[in-house]
Amino acid sequence: MKIQVNTDRTIEGNESLEEHTREILERILKHFTEKITRMEVHLGEKRSADHGDIMETHCMLEVRVAGMQPVAVNDSATTLDQAVTGAARKMESMLESEFGRLGR
Repeated sequence: MKIQVNTDRTIEGNESLEEHTREILERILKHFTEKITRMEVHLGEKRSADHGDIMETHCMLEVRVAGMQPVAVNDSATTLDQAVTGAARKMESMLESEFGRLGR
């Protein structure tokens, strides 16, 4: 399973960030690692729509599973860990529903 971590200009991408992000994703999505062929993570920050003075971290997670169309989820939070964890939990729920529906 390949995991590609991308950041926009508001977040400095480095090896430590990539490794930490991978650890979160692998821990939460461990039940699907045999089925997932690729994950793409896009991280960025912007001002909150509700509270303009607060910066939010956004995580968009796209997962490719063999034999299926890519699926994507988004999450926003005050910290990078929370945004990545939130997106991973949403993906976990989506994949559980999808595989349950397909009987896989």
